[in-house]
Amino acid sequence: MVVKVAANAGFCFGVSRAVKSVYRELDAGNKVYTFGPITHNETVVEELKKRGVNIISDVGEASKLENAVVIIRSHGVSKEIFDSLSAMPGIRVLDSTCEFVKKIHRIVEKESASGKHIIILGDRDHPEIRGICGWCPGPYTVIDDEEKARNFSICISTRITLVAQTTFNHKKFEQIVDILVGMGYNVNVVDTICNATEVRQRETLSLARCSDAMLVIGDRNSSNTRKLYEISVGECNNTYYIQTLADMDFKKLKSFRCVGITAGASTPKTIIKEVQEAMEENFEQMLEDSFRTIHNGEVVDGTVISVKDDQIILNIGYKADGIITRSDYTNDPSLDLTTVVKEGDTMQVKVIKVNDGEGQVQLSYRKLAAERGSKVLQDAFDNKTVLKAKVVQILGGGICT
Repeated sequence: MVVKVAANAGFCFGVSRAVKSVYRELDAGNKVYTFGPITHNETVVEELKKRGVNIISDVGEASKLENAVVIIRSHGVSKEIFDSLSAMPGIRVLDSTCEFVKKIHRIVEKESASGKHIIILGDRDHPEIRGICGWCPGPYTVIDDEEKARNFSICISTRITLVAQTTFNHKKFEQIVDILVGMGYNVNVVDTICNATEVRQRETLSLARCSDAMLVIGDRNSSNTRKLYEISVGECNNTYYIQTLADMDFKKLKSFRCVGITAGASTPKTIIKEVQEAMEENFEQMLEDSFRTIHNGEVVDGTVISVKDDQIILNIGYKADGIITRSDYTNDPSLDLTTVVKEGDTMQVKVIKVNDGEGQVQLSYRKLAAERGSKVLQDAFDNKTVLKAKVVQILGGGICT
């Protein structure tokens, strides 16, 4: 098994900076509170709780604190919340809003104040989107899919500025923009999708296309991880969503040759490394547990994994692949095997040699078919059954059927 890990899997810069700021304040001996979970990762949040970090969810809770540090997470907050927190005398506010998110705040605040209608692409229930909405002094609309874009309706002469959640799917972003422009709206499009998000999504797409199975690691509440899962499952049916190593089912992976691993922006590198190492450590044992013992003369089932004009390679659930040569498939020396067999086909074959001298198993489809044909003839003879067959060749001394 080959295990490939996406180069940009795991914590993005913004989340990493926010989490590090919490640990830095803890190490300094301060009482630390985060406005909402510092990241959408249950493992990280629980670890911080054990260190004494508490989560607050509204301004009212913050107003009761004294001599405490309140850290705004990378998702950011609305202008109203930010101003309220900053004005409180009993706390020190540490703003860890992602720089990409701050940029969106500045854009929508300026554009909305100039009279433009703001369209925000993203999940309206996501804290990042709620925060962005809170920086719009004028009207705004949140759109998360193509159908809502088609149903969008305001005066056609209205000037519009469009932004997107930093983790929004880039392909969907382009599709929605095309819909709105096609409807005749005057749209000022600002692509605010984080570069790291776009790179991570492209990597996931590429990795899923060349992998037999994919592991997407991240919290169930992580929006960007869910998007990675959607991208992956679109290219690789054997895609599994896990949060930690505890969710791994190695049995599901034992038959795959190449497994790709990606992770959302809120997933710590430690969890990714733990999963990768566990797979590598357990793989040899997985092989031993999964491989069968075979013997010469045994009939086995196989799945075609490669086919050439003169050779078929099968996965027969053994530590070595099985090989069927053209002569072991047919009597026709000119038959192109690619015209009769394709990858993914299943076949029953007979084992001729467990080791053909090159570490592979020699198989025969023709010999098994001949044996079964002989049995049919013997049964017909014994039971005096009349058989019908198609004549394929006329010879001097008879015919072939």
